[in-house]
Amino acid sequence: MTEESRGTVGPVDSVLAALADPTRRQLLDQLAAQGEATATTLAAQLPVSRQAVVKHLAVLDAAGLVSGSRVGREMRYVVRPAALDATARWMATLAADWDRRLATIKRVAEEAEAAERDSS
Repeated sequence: MTEESRGTVGPVDSVLAALADPTRRQLLDQLAAQGEATATTLAAQLPVSRQAVVKHLAVLDAAGLVSGSRVGREMRYVVRPAALDATARWMATLAADWDRRLATIKRVAEEAEAAERDSS
């Protein structure tokens, strides 16, 4: 039984869902560039409220893409690359599988074409 048929969401699904939103991608880019930032700092660079940034950061955190740690009264966020790396590996495997399938289709088509030429 697959994760989808059980109604559960896997890590790759969470990452892809989190990255589907352009604001979350911008937040991730900003955090990657800055190394560490607060929601207030990030909100100052986007056309959304601090509260919206906090909600987006919660989604990124749930997907394993960022983590927050309290420093005094501030919550500081950093990028956690492991989930993104795992998703990139999954995508590379998927691409390789499709490349193999397409190569097989090409080979079969070329063999059929050559057989047709030989029989003519």
